[in-house]
Amino acid sequence: NIQGVNLRVIGECNDYVGKGMCGGTIVVSPHSDSTFKAEENVIAGNTCLYGATGGEVYLSGRAGERFGVRNAGCHAVIEGAGDHLGEYMTNGIVVSLGRIGRNVGAGMSGGLIYVYDPEDQGLLMNELNAKNLFRVTSAAGEQQLRGLIESHQQQTGSV
Repeated sequence: NIQGVNLRVIGECNDYVGKGMCGGTIVVSPHSDSTFKAEENVIAGNTCLYGATGGEVYLSGRAGERFGVRNAGCHAVIEGAGDHLGEYMTNGIVVSLGRIGRNVGAGMSGGLIYVYDPEDQGLLMNELNAKNLFRVTSAAGEQQLRGLIESHQQQTGSV
């Protein structure tokens, strides 16, 4: 995707959604007739946003394994992910509103990952990455997170 291109998919996507994207917006939502709970099912496959340098992604559902690997500038809101979320990420922001797998942020050198953890299960991550885990405490962080979640709701209709 490039600046100004907006892609809206109704249904599921395979692997590599947003690979190398540098702008624009990708929105993936289940069909309105779907009977499954989007937040409990994978709607986009593995290795999404690989090497992305810009743009926005909103998934009304979970992402597969290795979401945001080598993300270098994209902003994304998803409803959960498999293992290796944000692996080797250097920039950008990923917000996960649902459960995630193990090895979060492995090799991550920049960017932000916001994780909603209402059951306080913690994150399964190695010791080196765990030192970069913080609660949102600043007004700027709250504003940034709220804006991304509001955009996700507007783009996907997800509640």
